[in-house]
Amino acid sequence: MDDPRNYRTDPGCLKDVIHENVARIRERIATAAALAGRDPGDISLVAVSKSVDSGTVKLSRDCGFSAYGENRVQELLAKQADGAYSNTPVHMIGTLQTNKVGKVVGKAALIQSVDSFRLAGMISKRAVSLGIVQDILLQVNIGRESTKGGVDPEFADELAAMISGLEGIKLRGLMAIPPAADVSSGNMKYFSEMYKLFVDIRAKKYDNVSMDILSMGMSGDFEAAIAEGSNMVRIGSAIFGPRDKKYICHEG
Repeated sequence: MDDPRNYRTDPGCLKDVIHENVARIRERIATAAALAGRDPGDISLVAVSKSVDSGTVKLSRDCGFSAYGENRVQELLAKQADGAYSNTPVHMIGTLQTNKVGKVVGKAALIQSVDSFRLAGMISKRAVSLGIVQDILLQVNIGRESTKGGVDPEFADELAAMISGLEGIKLRGLMAIPPAADVSSGNMKYFSEMYKLFVDIRAKKYDNVSMDILSMGMSGDFEAAIAEGSNMVRIGSAIFGPRDKKYICHEG
């Protein structure tokens, strides 16, 4: 439910509303972690700022996010150039086209959407040319949906093994976007499958693969994801409001 204040047309109170939203999310993370017998401090909160203007992002910089997440390279670069993220890392969480690899490597602290050896190879080549190591996640199409990116689950282990031999990148774990569900618990089986896959690949102890991040869970289902082992949740609308309601914010 929307906040009773008309904050989308009143930038003066938008910062307060964002902070209140984040406080509620952190409470829910803590509750979900406690129910699962886990430490809430082990769960990273990524603020998805897709389609959120730079001014609004700046209002949220002191919320203590682990990172911001962007779906589009151009948007990431523009906000980064504007200083929107300050010292908070930013992750590339959307589909990464091969012709945009050169622009995002070294700019994003983590690329969460690697789903092919070809893409991993291009990231590797660019990272080596820059003299850096680029952290990545392997995106898994856990629901095997034709409309979504990601490697099919049965090929994830093989792809992880292939990526482990590349220079300039480090595979940190897995990311997934399960099929939409009517209730938050509707994706439990997918989250459970992802956790099993995560544990299985980690047990292989491939070179250059740390498997310490399992990124799954968004605004509508992050509690279910935490219950099944997620240690990184990506929250957008529950922080910044629905994306179809635009607002422009100014500091001050």
